Order: sequence, then structure tokens, then C-alpha cells
Amino acid sequence: MTKFFITLGIILLGLFSGYGIQILVHRGDLRLSISLVQLRLFLLKLTLLFIMPITVVGAIWIIQIKDLRLITLPFLGAFAIFLGGVLAIGISRFLKLERKQTGSFFTCGSFTNIGTLGGLICYLFLGEGGFALVSIYKLFEELIYYSIGFPIAKWYSENPEEGENRVVWMKRFLTDPFILVSLSSLILGILLNLSGFERPEFYKTINSALIPLGAFLLITSIGLAMRIRQITQYLKECVAVALIKFFLVPVTITFLAYLLNYSRIGDGLPLKVVMILSSMPVAFNALIPPSLYHLDLDLANSCWLFTTFFLFFLLPILYTLVQSV
Repeated sequence: MTKFFITLGIILLGLFSGYGIQILVHRGDLRLSISLVQLRLFLLKLTLLFIMPITVVGAIWIIQIKDLRLITLPFLGAFAIFLGGVLAIGISRFLKLERKQTGSFFTCGSFTNIGTLGGLICYLFLGEGGFALVSIYKLFEELIYYSIGFPIAKWYSENPEEGENRVVWMKRFLTDPFILVSLSSLILGILLNLSGFERPEFYKTINSALIPLGAFLLITSIGLAMRIRQITQYLKECVAVALIKFFLVPVTITFLAYLLNYSRIGDGLPLKVVMILSSMPVAFNALIPPSLYHLDLDLANSCWLFTTFFLFFLLPILYTLVQSV
């Protein structure tokens, strides 16, 4: 239970730290030398370009992949993203959402907070072995978002930006520093794993500090952008997204992982990772397409915030399920 409360504490502390700074700045009680947007961008760059690559390399370095069935793990992660998006489009018709709302609803159903919250929970619940599998599960995540998710969101916009096509999106994908660093750290970790060199003992201490720190900074950046009051205007959409994120997708993906006998690999570690990662809330980057393509940004913000807070109620269930596998 200590791991559970540490996880809950880091998430709460990060969210309320960011939100508290936001409130103080808006009231004029706190003056920063940079804007809140710049502060959030700084935290994102610090974590995603420096802290997280170090932790990913160290975690993958020691992982032992002895079962070829784990090759299917990134495909499960990809299918979870596709499934969430398809369900969102289907449910949007039932809710009779407008075109712009459907575009935002799609990104919320598809884009999932695998890296930040999922990575933190896997590390604290399952250790470095679980954290290493996160990078494998989310291997195709950015590629799917950029090459499929963004264009679909753009299609729902009534005012799409001119001159953008798949070639432009692929170029942006291949030159995005966040994606390049993420893929490079994954490849470097795999090469070190295959090299036969033993990981230095001090690396475990480094990861034990940097993984929670990186998650805290990313969650703080989320708190800097929270807008709580709008949730009541989109309550039915929020509940529908929660149904997708916390029931329909995880039940389906976990069942598929069970059929692949993940429970018999490494004391069920891959199955536990899939249970956790397929149950994560809306990702913050689900707000990016609505911002770019003039979709319903308030709907996306409300679903993101609602599912993030709903995760607190899900954590005890996840912890119990993981312990029972």
C-alpha cells in the first residue's frame, strides 16, 4: 500500500502545485519572470529531452526479453489507441455531437496518457522492469498520433489550415526533437541490452530519483493548464470518454493480452503493464489538434481534466488487480 499512496501523492502534489501556481499568477500574488505557457514548455522540455531519456535507457538496459510473444506488445498498444478513437467516433454519433465536437471527442478517446501517468504507476507498482515495458508498449504511439490521429482531427475541422498534407506531417514527425530523443533513447537502451555490458549499480539509484521527478514535473505542467469550471458544460461527454478509457478499452486490451498468455511471462509482468497502460486517462496532447484545427477545445480540456481526476478513484482498483495477477 505504500507504493499506492506514493503514486497518489506524486500525482496530487504535481497537479495542485501547477494549478496553485496558475491561480497565484492570475491573482497577481505571484510574479514570474516568464509566462505560464513558457514555464510549462520549459518543464516539458526539461523532462522529455533530458530526464526521461536517461531513465528509459537505464530501464531497457536491464530488461530481459526471453519470450518472443512480447513482440506483440507494441501492437497491443497501437490497437488500444485505434480502439479508443473508433469507439469515440461511434459514441459521438449516439450523443449527436457537432462536427467540431466530434473531432475533439475523437482525440480524447484515442490519445492516452501512457508515458507520464502510465510510466509513473508502472514504475511504482512494478519496478524498473515494468517501467521498461512502457517504452515498448508505446513504441508506435507518436507515429500513430502524427500520421493518423492529427489528420483525422483535421478532417473534422471546418477551417483546416491550407497546404498541410501527409508529407508535411511526416516531415514534422521525423524532425520533432521530442520524438527523435524518445526513439534514440529506446534504441540506445536496446543496444546496451544486447551488448552484454552490465549496467552500473548506481544507475538504479539514479532512476529511483529521476523517474518520480520526471513524472512530477510533467504532472505539474498539466496543472499549469487546468481549467476546472468548464467540466459541468460537458458532463455527458466526460462520462462517455471515461467509459471508453476506463472500461471498454482496458477490458478489451487486457483480454487480448490474456489470450496471448502474457500472464505466463515473467510472473505476469507484461499482463500487469497492459492492465495499467490501457486504463490511463486522456493525454494532454489530445488538446493540441483542437487548438490547431479550431475544434471544440473546451470539450477536450474538460474530458482531459475529468478523466485525470477520475484516475484517483481507479488507482485502488488497479492496485488490487495488479496484486492479484
